[in-house]
Order: sequence, then structure tokens, then C-alpha cells
Amino acid sequence: MAKWPGLRGRASECEVLSDLVTNAQAGRSQVLVLRGEAGIGKTALLRFLLQHAADCRVSRAAGVESEMELAFAGLHQLCAPFLNRLDELPAPQHDALATTFGLQPGNPPDRFVVGLAVLTLLSDVAERQPLICVIDDAQWLDQASAQTLEFVARRLSAERVVMAFAVRTSDQPRLTGLPELELQGLAGRDAAALLESAVGPLDDRVRGRVLAEAHGNPLALLELPRQLSSTELAFEPGHGPASDTTLISRLEEGFLRQLQDLPEQSRRLLLLAAVEPVGDVDLLRRAAQGTGLGYDATGAADTAGLVQLGHRVEFRHPLVRSVVYRAATAEERRTAHQALADVMNPDKDPDRRAWHRARAAAGPDETVAAELEQSADRAQRRGGVAAAAAFLEAAATLTPDPARRAQRSLAAAQAKATAGAFDDAMALLAVAQSGPLDEAEGARVQLQHAQISQYSLHGNTALPLLLAAARRLEPTDPKLARETYLDALAAAMFAGRLASGTDTGMRQVAEAMRQVQLPAAPSKSDLLLQGVAVLYTDGYAAAAPGLLDTVGAFGHDDLTVDEAVRFAWLAACAATDLWDDANWGILTKRHLNAIRDIGALGVLPVALNSRIIYDLYSGDLAEAEAMVAECELIAEATGGQNAMIPYGEVSLNALRGRTSLAEGQFKRLLDDITARGEGVGLNMISWFQAIMCNSLGRYDEALVAARTGAASPLELGPPKWALAELVEAGVRSGNTDEAAGALEQLASFAQASGTEAALGVLAGRNALLRTGDGAEACYREEIERLGHTTLRVEHARARLRYGEWLRREDRRTDARAQLRTAYETLHAMGVDGFAERARKELSATGEVVHHRTVETSLDLTSQEAHIARLAAEGLTNPEIGAALFISPRTVEWHLRKVFSKVGVTTRRQLRQSLPASVRTLQQN
Repeated sequence: MAKWPGLRGRASECEVLSDLVTNAQAGRSQVLVLRGEAGIGKTALLRFLLQHAADCRVSRAAGVESEMELAFAGLHQLCAPFLNRLDELPAPQHDALATTFGLQPGNPPDRFVVGLAVLTLLSDVAERQPLICVIDDAQWLDQASAQTLEFVARRLSAERVVMAFAVRTSDQPRLTGLPELELQGLAGRDAAALLESAVGPLDDRVRGRVLAEAHGNPLALLELPRQLSSTELAFEPGHGPASDTTLISRLEEGFLRQLQDLPEQSRRLLLLAAVEPVGDVDLLRRAAQGTGLGYDATGAADTAGLVQLGHRVEFRHPLVRSVVYRAATAEERRTAHQALADVMNPDKDPDRRAWHRARAAAGPDETVAAELEQSADRAQRRGGVAAAAAFLEAAATLTPDPARRAQRSLAAAQAKATAGAFDDAMALLAVAQSGPLDEAEGARVQLQHAQISQYSLHGNTALPLLLAAARRLEPTDPKLARETYLDALAAAMFAGRLASGTDTGMRQVAEAMRQVQLPAAPSKSDLLLQGVAVLYTDGYAAAAPGLLDTVGAFGHDDLTVDEAVRFAWLAACAATDLWDDANWGILTKRHLNAIRDIGALGVLPVALNSRIIYDLYSGDLAEAEAMVAECELIAEATGGQNAMIPYGEVSLNALRGRTSLAEGQFKRLLDDITARGEGVGLNMISWFQAIMCNSLGRYDEALVAARTGAASPLELGPPKWALAELVEAGVRSGNTDEAAGALEQLASFAQASGTEAALGVLAGRNALLRTGDGAEACYREEIERLGHTTLRVEHARARLRYGEWLRREDRRTDARAQLRTAYETLHAMGVDGFAERARKELSATGEVVHHRTVETSLDLTSQEAHIARLAAEGLTNPEIGAALFISPRTVEWHLRKVFSKVGVTTRRQLRQSLPASVRTLQQN
């Protein structure tokens, strides 16, 4: 085993770090989180990694406690050496990163696009030689940097990049789920050797005392001999006067004693260094001169080993910095902050200057508060919501005018809520409410309360609050009022029958929306909201004509970004409710494309799951499978953030006939849905559970599931489709009365809609309750009408039901024709449950039907299959990378494996050679 100079007792850890470099040089990215208490040796191991990174580029960053409010400060440290390569990034990524770092103006970029830009940038840098990135004190990174770097770490694959983080165990958990190495104290022999190498031979009693106090902590082994007095050393281990204090507290007390031994000028200069987090030597020198300190005042501190002045100001340990800062009086700290603010360039670094000025303020100061507000605006434009919230909160504290303070507190609360700090947001709202506020501002406070409830409690208890806020906003801000009604509508739709209380739900939202005065020239969005309101107040028949027109306008008109992002999902829900399959397909695609275009990864799973359900009905199960894989990629990339019920996945498994897998998911998800209060989930899961059971001939179970799914038929979407399943399950299980009741409800909706899909579905279910020529006419009508739609699965099922009826009428030749077509179509689409039902029926006619082997995907992984499909569709490597949140180099690496498995050398050959289970079956 190699020797590790200066890292006694860390041989195995150093081997791990050496392997990181070796793997990166071989083309495999590596991530490692070093986790341990203060002083355990994390920084020393990072230095070892850098020293042994031969022939590699290196970049480093470190979190600084006083910089946690500055957005992307840590990320900028890491990326600064490579910003000359920004122009090589794809345009959306270039713009996102340039805006983030304040290099150009622009709209706030989505944080996941920023993450993808950093991933691409680091990958490009590593093309020429492996790149080693070390991030020390990651527990002190600002929130925006931490989220971005964690995203990048989760997406590394074939980029030849190493990312090594050091984070304290005792701090708030970060970087969980990544490969990590928990550092323990040194073993007894190594601890004793390190102690003696630092201070020489010691008396046995003293050695024993230090070893017992240090618990193998390297920093403690080096510091305690200097810090323990002769009296303390005389005590037995664990019985000294300070034996009840923690090890870190003992170390801090020792550093404090060393600090107190320094001359006053040295302590003042150290305080300046502690206040200035970047370690800028020139800035420190100028600030020292401004306060009348000579730069040579650092001599005593340097001699004592507390600080080193080279290219940067570096404290011996972060504990030294914190001790220096806490030891100063409040007045001394304010003086230091002011000294630094005075010498900072207000044009080049306005945000740090404003932050120092805020820390220097002894009381309310409108000038400083205004500067902080400007910093908040810059942070918002760069996507640093948490930083903006911190700036606004500080601005509010320093605002002398009560009315202005209330306004800034409200703005800070909004930013805090957006950043997910709901408790802080509520505290700031309390400050804002102390006012004075005008009516419009009071309404916004009420709206913020409602939105915090919605986001923090899944929207269930937020409904009455959102409604009250929307009503109050109508006189002062009609546009915001309508947007709030949309939020209330979404909350009501998701809560459904599980909405809290008995007096709030979709009908209450609809009644309130009906009272809203529409503009003279209402937009499509206005008409859509009103149409949904009519649905819940006046009924389906009254709403259907207007909703069909509005949904059609959303489908064929040009949409603004706001319409596509905020309203296309609702229009798609209405299309589903109306059996308007054409616009259902168009609008789910439009919504998905709009979310992808703006890079809103946080809501992308919602758009993907909506599109998956359409793809399942249209028979494009290959596309649905790819989107399920994409949802999994997003969950992996975000570390499970923004997790939603995997409706698409369980529905796909149900239609695929993956019975055992789907049944386990149904049970688990129904429990989760009930706990969340997400009533729409009961409809969705029960709908597809009924479909699966109908496909398997388990009609009693299908009846129970369909009954649950159709229990609230006026709710948008799934309940009406579940009614169709209820009719089939009821007839096949012998519960014809219940089937007839469901058919009556289904007829009222389908006839009001009047679409080909609605009338086709109705005809087919009518056939199940008829006999003779009447039944056959209905079956033929169903097949004819559904043949004009995109609902290929439903069309194939219509042939299956007709073939089953023909066989029972003893018309075997006619039955074979229908069943054969149904079987071949369902099998080709991968709808295996219904395909097997068709095969059995066909066999019962006397035709020999062999089990067909599903065309294999050549052992491609789900990610390889997804990449292969996108490549075959003509997307470039950067475009595929952007779609899947991986670097172009990783795309290339996967494609090489795909080409090898498929046996091709070009993308054109790939498109021709991919099996049907991978190819996209249908485009919309």
C-alpha cells in the first residue's frame, strides 16, 4: 500500500480518493461526499485529492457561512475559471448561466436549466483532460449553489469529472443519496503517532488525557496540547473542570485564548479577514488602510498559525474564523463591515457591498434598505429566490417607514414561500399585517396565506383561503383574482371528494367564478374558466357546447407562453371530459412542449403524466414507456424532489397486463393518495384498475374498482371513462341493473358532448345491454365511429367485444375476422391483457393461435432505449442531453453502446433497425 505523507491513519480513505482520479482518467465520472465532524480531516483529504490529481484540471469552491445569502456564490467560485467557454454552450444553457452570473440581463432561469448548463460546461472542460472539482464546507453553500451542484452530481456519468464534497455531519443534511465516505476518528496507534509527530514526546498522563479528549479527531490532537492548561492536563480523563463541554467547544475556547493573546491591531485585522468571506487579500489590505491599520498587523496572527496570507486569506480552520467573529463586540463587527463596504466597488460587486452595509447599520436606514431591495431584484432575475428573500427580509428590518416596511415584508414573505421556507414566510406576513396596508396589499397578504397553505399542505385545506383571497382581489386586481381562481380550481380538482370540510369543493369554486365580471374582450383563458364554472353550476349539458368551442380554440389557435403553461393543462382536462380526443392529444403535447421549452423541471412530471394517459389510449405504449422512464430520470436528477403520484407508470403497467406489479402499486398508491387528500388520484387509479381487471376477465373486481372511479361523475376526466368500464364490468359480472344505471349516466354525458369518441363509446356500451340486431348495430356503430378517432386501444377493444358477441351468436367465421384483427392490433401495441383475452376468444372459435413472443428491445436499458428513440427521430446529442438532463458526452457514450447492441453504425441505420417496442408508434 502506498504511503500517504501528512495523512497518517487515512490510507484506505486516500486509496478511495486515488481511485476517483483513476476512474475519471479512464472516462468514468465519480462523486464522493466526505462526511464528518469539524476537524476530522475532510479538508486535508480534499487537499490530498488535488495534490494527487496528476494531468487533471482542478477547480475548487468552499461554502462560507456569511455568504449563504448570496445566490450562486459557491457555484461562481467553481465555474469562474471556465466562463470563457460559455459561448460554446447551447443557447438556452448559455443564457441561463450568463443570467445566473449577472453577465447578461434576462428572465429568471429555471434552476434545472442552470444545472444542465453547468453539467455541459464541466463536461466540455473535461474533454481535453479530466476535471477534479472539490467543494469544501458544503454545509455552508448558498441554497442555489447547493441545489445546482447536487443536480450536477446526480447526472454525471461519462464526463471524466470528479466531484468531491466535504460536509459536516452535525449540520442540516445535504447531498443525501450520493456516494459518501463517513470519516471516523483515527485509531489509537495512529492518533498517538499524530500527536507525538506534532508536539514531540509527552508524559504518559498528558498523552492519555489528550487522546481521551480528542477521540481520534486530528484537529483536536494537534490543538489540545496547546490549549489545555497544566492544571487541566493534571486531571484524569473525563474529570477535568471542562469535561462536560463538547470537543468542538473546547477547541473554540482554545482558539479564543490564542486570539486574546494577540495585540489589539492583529485582532482587529483578523476580524476584517473573518468578515470578508472571499479571502481577497487586496480588499483586506485596502479595508485595513481605511481603518488606520497597517497590513503588517497580521504578523502576530500569522506567527501564531491562526491565518495565512498568500494569494488568498486562509484561516487555519473554519472554527478560527467563527471564533474571531463571535469574539468581537457588536460595534466592532459593524465597524469591520463598514470598512469593507467603503472600499468595495458598487458597480462590480453591489450585492456584497449592500450586505456589508446592512450588517454595519446600527438601526433603520432607508438608503441601505433600498440597496438591499435592488440586490433582491438582481437575485430574482438570476433565479436566486432564497437570496432574494434574505435581501428583502434584511431590507424590511432596516426600513424606517411602517408602510414601506409592511410592503417589503410582504415581498420577502412571497420570496420565502417560493423558496419553500414556509415558517419564515408566515412570520414575515405577520409583520406585514401589522401594516399599515391598503386594500390591495391586504388582499395580497391574504392570498399569500392561502398559497402557503396550498403548497405546504398539498392544497387540501387551502380551498376556502384561496376563494376568499380571490374574492377580495377582484375589485383591485381582476387579473390576479382570475389567476387565484385558477389556483383554487386546481386545488379543488386535485382534492376532489377528499377536500377538507363539507362546504368547499368544485361547486363552491365554480359558484364564485361565475360571479366574476369578464373583461369586455375575454381571452380564451377567461372563457375556459367560465366554461368549467358553468359545468359545475349548470350541468354538463349546459357547459359542453361552450367548452368544446373553447377547447377547440386552445387546440388550433396560437397560444401565449402563459396560456400554454398555465391553462393548456386545464383545456386538456376539459377535452378528456368531453371525449374530444383530437384536442386531448394536441393540448397535452402543447403543454408538455411549453414546460420543456421554459425548462420547468419542477412541473414537468405533471405534464408527462398527463401525456402518458393520452398515449395509452392512442396505443402509443412505446412513447408512454419512454415518458415513464423520463419521469424516473427526473426523480433521480432532483433527488426525489417534486415527487408526484406515478399515475403514468401504474396505468402503463395496468394496460400492459403486468398484473402482479400493477396490483402492488394500486394498493400502495391508494394509501398514499388518501393520506395526501388527493381525490383525483382515487378516480385515476380506480379507472385503470377497472381497465386491467376487465382485460383479465376479473369482472367482479373490475366492478368494484369502476364503481369507485365513477363515484363522482361530474369531476373532470376519469369518472366518465370509468362509467364505461362500469357498464362492461356490470354486464359481464351479472350486475345488469347497476350496468344499466351507469349506462344512463354515460348516455347523458356522451349525447351532450356529441363527439365521435363519445358516441362511439356510448354505442359500444349500449350493445352490451342489447340483443340481436340491435346489439349488432351498436357494435358496428362503435367500430365505425371510433375508427375516426385517435383512440386506437378503444377501437381494438370494440372489435374484441364485437367478436366475442359474434362467437356467442355462433357466427364463428365473422367472429374470427374481428377477433383476429383485435388480437393483432392489441398485441402490436403491447396491450397484453386485452390481447390475451382476444387470443383466448379466437382459440375458442377453432382457430389455432400461438403465443407470440414480443419483439425484444435487444437488451437495451430504459435509458438506452429512450436515447435510441430520440436519436432515430433526428435529435442531436445536445438536444437529447437537454431532454434527458444529461451531458452530450454521456449521450454519445450511451449511443455507442446502442449501436453495438443493435449492430449499426449510423443514425439512419438505427431508425431502420430499432424494434417496434422501442420505436415511436405515432406522432401528434
